Amino acid sequence: MKAITIHQPWATLIALGEKRFETRSWSTKYRGSIAIHAAKKVDKEICLLEPFRSVLAKHEYTADNLPTGVVVATAKLEECLKIVTLGTDKVAAIREADEVMIPIEGNEISFGWFERGRFAWQLTEVKRIAPVPAIGKQGLWNWEGE
Repeated sequence: MKAITIHQPWATLIALGEKRFETRSWSTKYRGSIAIHAAKKVDKEICLLEPFRSVLAKHEYTADNLPTGVVVATAKLEECLKIVTLGTDKVAAIREADEVMIPIEGNEISFGWFERGRFAWQLTEVKRIAPVPAIGKQGLWNWEGE
Protein backbone atom coordinates (compact mmCIF):
# COMPACT_ATOMS: atom_id res chain seq x y z
CA MET A 1 0.00 0.00 0.00
CA LYS A 2 1.23 3.50 -0.75
CA ALA A 3 1.90 5.72 2.29
CA ILE A 4 2.54 9.37 3.03
CA THR A 5 4.35 10.77 6.06
CA ILE A 6 2.66 13.79 7.64
CA HIS A 7 3.79 15.84 10.63
CA GLN A 8 1.67 15.98 13.75
CA PRO A 9 -0.99 17.17 14.51
CA TRP A 10 -2.08 16.94 10.85
CA ALA A 11 -1.76 13.13 10.60
CA THR A 12 -3.99 12.66 13.65
CA LEU A 13 -6.51 15.21 12.36
CA ILE A 14 -6.83 13.08 9.22
CA ALA A 15 -7.17 9.87 11.27
CA LEU A 16 -9.93 11.49 13.34
CA GLY A 17 -11.86 12.55 10.24
CA GLU A 18 -11.36 16.24 11.05
CA LYS A 19 -9.12 16.95 8.03
CA ARG A 20 -10.30 15.82 4.58
CA PHE A 21 -7.58 17.38 2.41
CA GLU A 22 -3.82 17.01 2.66
CA THR A 23 -2.20 20.01 0.98
CA ARG A 24 1.05 19.63 -0.94
CA SER A 25 3.21 21.67 -3.29
CA TRP A 26 3.19 18.77 -5.74
CA SER A 27 0.57 16.79 -7.60
CA THR A 28 0.27 13.04 -7.92
CA LYS A 29 -1.42 10.82 -10.47
CA TYR A 30 -1.75 8.06 -7.86
CA ARG A 31 -5.30 7.22 -6.75
CA GLY A 32 -6.24 4.47 -4.33
CA SER A 33 -5.45 3.18 -0.85
CA ILE A 34 -2.97 5.16 1.19
CA ALA A 35 -1.57 4.79 4.70
CA ILE A 36 -1.28 7.92 6.85
CA HIS A 37 2.04 7.86 8.69
CA ALA A 38 2.57 10.24 11.62
CA ALA A 39 6.09 11.64 11.47
CA LYS A 40 8.21 11.95 14.58
CA LYS A 41 7.91 15.74 14.36
CA VAL A 42 5.14 17.44 16.35
CA ASP A 43 4.42 21.14 15.84
CA LYS A 44 3.70 21.83 19.51
CA GLU A 45 3.10 25.53 18.98
CA ILE A 46 0.29 25.02 16.47
CA CYS A 47 -1.35 22.51 18.81
CA LEU A 48 -1.95 25.43 21.20
CA LEU A 49 -3.70 27.57 18.58
CA GLU A 50 -7.36 27.45 17.58
CA PRO A 51 -8.95 25.51 16.03
CA PHE A 52 -6.21 22.89 16.54
CA ARG A 53 -6.34 22.99 20.35
CA SER A 54 -10.10 22.54 20.69
CA VAL A 55 -10.41 19.91 17.94
CA LEU A 56 -7.59 17.85 19.43
CA ALA A 57 -9.02 18.29 22.96
CA LYS A 58 -12.42 17.04 21.75
CA HIS A 59 -10.64 13.75 20.99
CA GLU A 60 -8.52 13.86 24.18
CA TYR A 61 -5.26 14.79 22.44
CA THR A 62 -2.64 17.42 23.22
CA ALA A 63 0.78 18.08 21.71
CA ASP A 64 2.19 15.75 24.38
CA ASN A 65 0.22 12.60 23.57
CA LEU A 66 0.03 12.56 19.77
CA PRO A 67 1.36 9.30 18.30
CA THR A 68 4.61 9.63 16.32
CA GLY A 69 6.62 7.31 14.11
CA VAL A 70 3.54 5.19 13.40
CA VAL A 71 0.84 4.63 10.79
CA VAL A 72 -2.38 5.97 12.32
CA ALA A 73 -4.93 5.48 9.52
CA THR A 74 -5.66 4.24 6.05
CA ALA A 75 -7.68 6.16 3.49
CA LYS A 76 -8.49 6.37 -0.17
CA LEU A 77 -6.72 9.08 -2.13
CA GLU A 78 -9.76 10.05 -4.17
CA GLU A 79 -8.51 13.04 -6.11
CA CYS A 80 -5.67 15.51 -6.45
CA LEU A 81 -7.18 18.97 -6.85
CA LYS A 82 -5.59 22.28 -7.83
CA ILE A 83 -6.14 25.03 -5.27
CA VAL A 84 -7.64 28.33 -6.40
CA THR A 85 -8.57 31.40 -4.39
CA LEU A 86 -11.91 33.14 -4.73
CA GLY A 87 -11.25 36.49 -3.13
CA THR A 88 -9.49 37.22 0.14
CA ASP A 89 -11.31 34.75 2.41
CA LYS A 90 -12.69 32.06 0.10
CA VAL A 91 -10.82 29.00 -1.07
CA ALA A 92 -11.75 26.22 -3.46
CA ALA A 93 -10.08 23.31 -5.17
CA ILE A 94 -10.75 22.43 -8.78
CA ARG A 95 -10.79 19.03 -10.41
CA GLU A 96 -8.98 19.80 -13.63
CA ALA A 97 -10.48 16.93 -15.64
CA ASP A 98 -13.99 18.41 -15.60
CA GLU A 99 -13.38 21.80 -13.92
CA VAL A 100 -15.68 20.97 -10.99
CA MET A 101 -15.00 23.37 -8.13
CA ILE A 102 -15.08 22.11 -4.53
CA PRO A 103 -15.34 24.77 -1.81
CA ILE A 104 -12.96 24.53 1.16
CA GLU A 105 -14.67 25.70 4.35
CA GLY A 106 -14.57 25.73 8.14
CA ASN A 107 -11.64 24.30 10.08
CA GLU A 108 -10.37 22.69 6.90
CA ILE A 109 -8.95 26.05 5.80
CA SER A 110 -6.87 26.27 9.01
CA PHE A 111 -5.73 22.65 8.74
CA GLY A 112 -4.01 23.06 5.35
CA TRP A 113 -1.88 25.38 3.26
CA PHE A 114 -4.44 26.47 0.69
CA GLU A 115 -2.43 28.78 -1.53
CA ARG A 116 -3.08 29.23 -5.25
CA GLY A 117 -1.00 26.77 -7.27
CA ARG A 118 -0.73 24.16 -4.50
CA PHE A 119 -2.65 20.86 -4.46
CA ALA A 120 -5.32 19.42 -2.19
CA TRP A 121 -5.27 15.64 -1.93
CA GLN A 122 -8.86 14.62 -1.23
CA LEU A 123 -8.97 11.75 1.28
CA THR A 124 -12.08 9.59 1.67
CA GLU A 125 -12.92 6.32 3.44
CA VAL A 126 -10.58 7.19 6.32
CA LYS A 127 -10.16 4.36 8.82
CA ARG A 128 -8.33 5.03 12.06
CA ILE A 129 -6.16 2.07 13.06
CA ALA A 130 -4.18 1.07 16.13
CA PRO A 131 -0.75 2.68 15.68
CA VAL A 132 1.72 0.55 13.72
CA PRO A 133 5.41 1.50 14.03
CA ALA A 134 6.98 2.48 10.71
CA ILE A 135 9.87 4.56 9.43
CA GLY A 136 8.58 7.40 7.31
CA LYS A 137 9.98 8.73 4.06
CA GLN A 138 9.54 11.74 1.84
CA GLY A 139 7.05 11.55 -1.02
CA LEU A 140 4.82 8.55 -1.58
CA TRP A 141 6.37 5.32 -0.33
CA ASN A 142 5.38 1.66 -0.02
CA TRP A 143 4.17 0.49 3.37
CA GLU A 144 4.35 -3.26 3.90
CA GLY A 145 2.60 -3.32 7.28
CA GLU A 146 -0.96 -3.49 6.00
